[in-house]
Amino acid sequence: MIILHHLVFSRSTRIIWALEELGLPYDLVTHQRTPDFRAAPSLAPVHPLGKAPVIVDGSLRIAESGAILAYLNDRHGRGQLAPPIGSDARAIHDEWLHYVEGSAAMPIMLTLIGGMIGGLPDGLARFVTPELAKTLAYVADAVNDGPWLLGEHFTIADIHLGYLVELVGAAGMLAAYPSLAAYLDRLKARPAYAKAIEKGGPVVPSAG
Repeated sequence: MIILHHLVFSRSTRIIWALEELGLPYDLVTHQRTPDFRAAPSLAPVHPLGKAPVIVDGSLRIAESGAILAYLNDRHGRGQLAPPIGSDARAIHDEWLHYVEGSAAMPIMLTLIGGMIGGLPDGLARFVTPELAKTLAYVADAVNDGPWLLGEHFTIADIHLGYLVELVGAAGMLAAYPSLAAYLDRLKARPAYAKAIEKGGPVVPSAG
């Protein structure tokens, strides 16, 4: 049985979503955040970084949501949420899978952190602002024809990207990107997404 260590309001929602999309059985271990929104101390014995998500599958223990998504799909999901290995479409898919956290997350997360601390320093803001605009325009163009990143085939790359798009939406930054807003609506309409939120809680805390 796969064990998923899930931290509320975190990237680990992606893994619950993927497990539900793939119809895989799993045990969910939920960790709460500290009052200062740090990861729970209970994650320290789970992984040396004290972070989530982490899955335990027999003797195998894996962190990093992109690696976990690929592992679940390839090992347990019969590859159903990605194009065939070795195909051109798989190469494009994997580029998106790595892009999400390798490049796209940086300007998005820095912008969100800036909003939490009263703004980024001027020098950093001058760098981040155009990078954020370029990132959102790039992703918006990719999903413009839809319904998913790779056209008709919903993939783990969509799950991976969906978390970031939801953060952007919660921060009120999607008004200028209607195709991204529509993409987020399609993601949220998936039954497996609804199950993930039911089991693991929302991606972002409620405004109240």
